[in-house]
Amino acid sequence: MGNIGILGSGRVATVLANKLAGAGHAVTIGARDPAQAAVKWSGARVELRDHAETARLASIVINATPGDTSVERLGALRDALKGKILVDVSNATLRGRDGLPGSLLYPNGSVAERLQAALPETAVVKTLNTMLFTVMADPTSLRAAPTAFLSGNDEGAKAVVGRLLGDLGWPSDWIEDLGDIETARGPEAVALLVPSVLRRRGLAPFAIALAR
Repeated sequence: MGNIGILGSGRVATVLANKLAGAGHAVTIGARDPAQAAVKWSGARVELRDHAETARLASIVINATPGDTSVERLGALRDALKGKILVDVSNATLRGRDGLPGSLLYPNGSVAERLQAALPETAVVKTLNTMLFTVMADPTSLRAAPTAFLSGNDEGAKAVVGRLLGDLGWPSDWIEDLGDIETARGPEAVALLVPSVLRRRGLAPFAIALAR
């Protein structure tokens, strides 16, 4: 699939980079300060560059930046992201007083839709935002089979992302294609469940599953 760029250098980026590099992909981490990020980086062997260079070099870009600032950050990369697939795993929420998600930033839409509008020449695909970050690259760690939802306007891009999910450990029958990018509103609304789950169970791995 070529080089995979991950925008962000936190926990989500580390989990995804480790699994994708282990699957044989070349991974570049995009950080606001690559030198500082390199000192703190403890994940797989990857390249570290700034956001613009990461987006320019990658064929597939994963948005692992905070969802409440993603539209502004990635909108500035419109030229670098032209013709690319952008995998959005973020949730855009307003923080409550305890620091956990308090409400949706885009209650009548989704960050994925905002990204697609800001990046009309980029194929945005929403996925992996309905679980604790550890499950993104280790879905079989749960007692029950979780679901990875897909939303996006480009069928070819969703097929590519489906194969990428396979490299992250997701069996094809655990992946549910919901339809176009507007369907990302449902999975993003799941963020409203997260505070209650975390308060009761802490950072124990969890995910949403579609029972059939």
